[in-house]
Amino acid sequence: MKKNTRLNLLIALAYCVTLIGGMYLGYRFLKDQGFNVQKDIRLANTEEEKVEDIIHIIKKKYVDEVNADSLKNLPIDSLLHQLDPHSAYLPPKEAFELAETLEGNFEGVGVEYYILNDTLLVTHVVKDGPAFASGIKQGDKILKVDTTTVSGRSLPRSAMMGKIKGKKGTTVQLTVLQQGATTPTLFNIKRGKVEVSSIDAAYMINQETAYIRIGKFGATTDTDFANTLKNLKTKGMKKMVLDLRDNGGGYLTAATALANQFLPENKLIVYTQGKHEPRTNYFTTGGGEFEQGKLAVLINENSASASEIFAGAIQDLNRGIIIGRRSFGKGLVQEQFAFEDGSALNLTIARYYTPLGRSIQKSYKRGYKAYQQEIKDRLDNGELTAESAKADSLMNNMPYITKDGKKIFAGGGIQPDIYVKLDTLGYNNFYATLLQKKIFVDFVFETLADRYTSEYLNKAVSVFNISDRDYVDFLKYAESKKITIDTKQLIPAKPLIYKNLKLMLYKYYLGDVGYYKAHNQSDAMVKQALGYLASN
Repeated sequence: MKKNTRLNLLIALAYCVTLIGGMYLGYRFLKDQGFNVQKDIRLANTEEEKVEDIIHIIKKKYVDEVNADSLKNLPIDSLLHQLDPHSAYLPPKEAFELAETLEGNFEGVGVEYYILNDTLLVTHVVKDGPAFASGIKQGDKILKVDTTTVSGRSLPRSAMMGKIKGKKGTTVQLTVLQQGATTPTLFNIKRGKVEVSSIDAAYMINQETAYIRIGKFGATTDTDFANTLKNLKTKGMKKMVLDLRDNGGGYLTAATALANQFLPENKLIVYTQGKHEPRTNYFTTGGGEFEQGKLAVLINENSASASEIFAGAIQDLNRGIIIGRRSFGKGLVQEQFAFEDGSALNLTIARYYTPLGRSIQKSYKRGYKAYQQEIKDRLDNGELTAESAKADSLMNNMPYITKDGKKIFAGGGIQPDIYVKLDTLGYNNFYATLLQKKIFVDFVFETLADRYTSEYLNKAVSVFNISDRDYVDFLKYAESKKITIDTKQLIPAKPLIYKNLKLMLYKYYLGDVGYYKAHNQSDAMVKQALGYLASN
């Protein structure tokens, strides 16, 4: 594979992950993971004061021995990159957004929107949120927020974003053109706390097997999951496919609470330890909702941190089967130290270890940039696309042995029990361009959605595909957006185009659950999981 093709493939895959996770669900994006929050507010505000304070915190808290004084003359970002790839400084806005993401709620009106032709198109209204109660619906167009026009070709993207969210109790006036209306309607909406579940999708994939996808490990994950399990049990759930692919992590305690739902009492889930942090063990307390049923856990190269804590415990304790590709390899725990101006320091204070004592953290000895490129390296060396697992960095280590004699490895992520390669057939420069330019989403929202109904799509999920007419119109639409149709690359990409249009259509009408119901019809990992659960 040529270097530029590899790059475009990675770009395409990154965009697919974005689509899968919800391209327009901004508040669900997780920038880093695996930390506890230190409530003490640091008083330093200037760059110099912060550097001084950070040096002091490093001396008292950092996971390893380090000559902190040698870092004094460096800018904050460079200083932290000298330590490890996950210690980070967050400006006020990023610190606030990260806290919102992990807490499972945000303050606003509860709408998700997408910028289509310079117009804010409402793509989802959170049930029971303020906008839902006011009567705003999917497909409506937001023209103004208070007195500020947020739709129009002359406006930069930055002028459209972030205007609707605000503090609980404050009021926002939205000028909205509702579907079928010819004149706009004014909505005065009082902002409130909007609850967001960390369960992206949950449904019965067959008569006795549930499929559950968890997008992040936040403050409400345990409660969300327990409620989901109770509901699925009433539908006959005896087995489970738990999807942690592309789950970047979250709170360590959320991962241990989830593991407690599957493991019997007094089992070690994980332990943490650092130079200044004594060993802390996390044990199960028993009474979980799914201690007995068969379990398959799906992971991939973007499953990190808290996802790896959970998968490692399940694997070490022989509670279920791990299916997919080697996980990211983040075994460092951060503690967050907040500054008075709203910014924060996420500092690595410990490493976590699986029940057998495995460290999952991959090496970062080659430096920050090389660490950031490590997933690309896996693509280049064939690990992601091989017919069988190829993870030499793990296999060269001394194995750990589970109680049933299975060999498992440390240092570079969780190696699955059943490997499923990344299928790259059809991913090429042309397809990557369609993704990068958001042609799929724009076409679905602007044209394709009008041709189908949610009722029809819901009934036809196992057999539905877009029509040949839809496909032809999509290519015409792409050309209208100045995309050159490369016939040689179009032919191998055609099945992917059909599939992606279907998935975006299901997401638009039926949300995340509809998306995954459609996606899982042909998903290789899900098929492997169902096959395993049926035969064991």
